Amino acid sequence: MDYAAALLDENRSFGELVRSGDPELAIPTCPEWNLTQLFRHVGRGHRWAAQIVADRLDHPLDPRDVVDGKPPADPDAAIAWLHDGAQRVLDAITKIGPDNPAWTFLGPRPAGWWLRRRLHETTVHRADAALALGGDFRHFALPPELAADGISEWLDLITARLGRDGQPALAGGDSVHLHATDEGLGPAGEWTFSRSAETGALCWSHEHGKGSVALRGPARDLFLAILRRVPVADTDIAMFGDAAVWQAWVDNTTF
Repeated sequence: MDYAAALLDENRSFGELVRSGDPELAIPTCPEWNLTQLFRHVGRGHRWAAQIVADRLDHPLDPRDVVDGKPPADPDAAIAWLHDGAQRVLDAITKIGPDNPAWTFLGPRPAGWWLRRRLHETTVHRADAALALGGDFRHFALPPELAADGISEWLDLITARLGRDGQPALAGGDSVHLHATDEGLGPAGEWTFSRSAETGALCWSHEHGKGSVALRGPARDLFLAILRRVPVADTDIAMFGDAAVWQAWVDNTTF
């Protein structure tokens, strides 16, 4: 996947959604924010990541110290600020090299890690804006390949964070299997994640498996469900097995 092109595309689509909406519109999937706050979060997040990479920081950056971290009041200038922030991410990574180390909230990672992270952060917040503006998630278009990669990236984040914090999202021996029904995804459209009954370790793989609970449906629907944007009952996902295992996973994987 061309992450750079995808980030710029998602960022443009997010900006157009925000431009069309009421700045005070409440965001149901981010209950503490309105549309303006969601916009500022995404735009400042780009600049935050770009500054971390460009300055080769080895520690967290206080969001208050992000250069030009607030959007201009003029709507057109604000959209330009959003797009400039995404470009800064690309430029910073290119300048130091995508394989060189950078600080992340999960520990040192190759700088290119931030490109994928900002892509999927923008995608899920575009979903937040679309759901607030239109209400029906079926109006939210997302290529299956992008949705599938978003699920994989989310599982990378969650398993790393839960492994670090020692927070169980599954009971020992429980597992979840997701299967995207879109054509052409192959192994990239299947995910099995589980917690070892012996070690307690949480892990995932692109493995076909039965699982304590299994969810089968479009990659877009699975992406929105695993990121807690829509309940499974409202989607075209079919669930098999122990629904309580899925609910436990959802309840314990806030980020």
